[in-house]
Amino acid sequence: MSYSVGQVAGFAGVTVRTLHHYDDIGLLVPGERSNAGHRRYSDADLDRLQQIMFYRELGFPLDEVAALLDDPAADPRAHLRRQHELLTARIEKLQKMAAAVEHAMEARTMGIDLTPEERFEVFGDKDPEQYAEEAERRWGGTEAYAESQRRAARYTKDDWKRMQAEVADWGERYDALMAAGGTPDSPAAMDMAEEHRQHICGWFYDCPYDMHQGLADMYVSDERFKAFYDAMRPGLAEHLREAIRANAARHAS
Repeated sequence: MSYSVGQVAGFAGVTVRTLHHYDDIGLLVPGERSNAGHRRYSDADLDRLQQIMFYRELGFPLDEVAALLDDPAADPRAHLRRQHELLTARIEKLQKMAAAVEHAMEARTMGIDLTPEERFEVFGDKDPEQYAEEAERRWGGTEAYAESQRRAARYTKDDWKRMQAEVADWGERYDALMAAGGTPDSPAAMDMAEEHRQHICGWFYDCPYDMHQGLADMYVSDERFKAFYDAMRPGLAEHLREAIRANAARHAS
């Protein structure tokens, strides 16, 4: 069985001109010619072309490819092992590059399309992308996460500042509630918990009561979230968790 130059070009996804060039420089000389002098490629020629394409994909110049393939001491299996090692290393490098690109995409999708000055103005010393990777790992397959990403991608600097102002105002009022001795199951605390849930619904994603309770548990179990809420007032994270639970029970009854 032999194949025409056009057929081989179709198999390999290269141009006829490329195959002619490989023939001209002696890199891939077809094993046969037709009676009319046309190139005919054997299965062995196709094997060699595959090796050429592997090395070219790895960035080897044509003269080095020829030297490697024409080495009389080289075992075809050794070529495959070498190519496998090189391809594996390249895959690892590309995966790291892809991760870097994905990280940049995450930042853009989070809506943090601000100048450096605006980023510091809005967020101060807090990095809004700090938990992006963890958030995707925890909730990346959920509709809530996707909706949050879609909404955040549209937010401007003023949106982020308005959101922060709402959180700050809520925190001050919750601090006052605790200072006045309000218990988590008091109507005022449950109302604050409901406002917290509505803030999530309004800015990020639909947050039903069962999901809200799951978040409340995380606010206490995850030290970083606990520190965020306890910075408003010591003990606020646990107080809020109980208020969220009480609010959920109130609406379930």
